[in-house]
Amino acid sequence: MQRVSDWYGRLLTGLALAGCALLFLMMLMICADVLLRNVRILPGVHGVAWSNEASEYALYLITLLTAPWLLRQGQHIRVDIVLRALPRRLGWYCEWLVDALALACCLQVAYSGWLAAAASSAIGSMVVKVLAIPEWWLLAPLPLAFLLLAIETVFRMRRLYLGARAPRDDAVTAS
Repeated sequence: MQRVSDWYGRLLTGLALAGCALLFLMMLMICADVLLRNVRILPGVHGVAWSNEASEYALYLITLLTAPWLLRQGQHIRVDIVLRALPRRLGWYCEWLVDALALACCLQVAYSGWLAAAASSAIGSMVVKVLAIPEWWLLAPLPLAFLLLAIETVFRMRRLYLGARAPRDDAVTAS
């Protein structure tokens, strides 16, 4: 099981790096847009018309690509002040409860996202702004990301089971 977890961790690291690359490309695109709007380098070109729309999509994808890695690293948002005030064993049970709820939510969002993407694909729905793209292209990453989050939640539950009977020490805000 540890081999699978290690392999999965490498997959999530690769996706996070893809998110970083996408952020870098978005930065280059925005810089090019600002430059071309303010400096007439190319005749008739006054910016990159689709840069705002592409930036919106990129931010969405960056979030989905990096969220499972952040969860694995314990760098997600977490309010743990109550866990730190509770007895260690009770805090451990609270961790289990929250992980079970997170798993259920991730699976529900993945399922609903899959239904939405499939329905959008079936009817051929398009998003038309500056760019015209099939809507399911935007919807498809959501169920995949939440499936990855659900898998990581299962690995977190395994690590919680194998660890000390106390709240996790990752993402601690109170000491």
